[in-house]
Amino acid sequence: MTPKQLNGITLAYMGDAVYEVYIRQHLLERGLVRPNQLQKAATAFVSAKAQAALIEAMLAANLLTEEEQDIYTRGRNAKSYTHAKNTSVVTYRISTGFEALFGYLHLSGATERVAELAHWCIDYVEKGGTGHGQSQPKSAPAK
Repeated sequence: MTPKQLNGITLAYMGDAVYEVYIRQHLLERGLVRPNQLQKAATAFVSAKAQAALIEAMLAANLLTEEEQDIYTRGRNAKSYTHAKNTSVVTYRISTGFEALFGYLHLSGATERVAELAHWCIDYVEKGGTGHGQSQPKSAPAK
């Protein structure tokens, strides 16, 4: 199995998990420990709307290589028979492309690039780029 042979939905399946690990670790490092806090905070990073905003910002910033853009497009255009609740089909497809990119990079062994993009996304959300800026929780010490 090579990542180039996998369809966009399969890549997105892997990418969802890969990206989620970065977000969960980030939230724990921020001092969030209660499940309801974690779930609420994670939504700002992993919802279809957030992921769609992130990939659009990456594209606008010319952050992706041509190959990465192709993988995103492949994931976005993949036929899916499900869609996220509380979002449009277009937003869901864009977020699928975002996840496909992470899945492809991970399966290709590009761990440094995955980390680079994940940290860029975290910084972007933390600065309010998706409209979900994160303030430091009261239970966590200031860094």
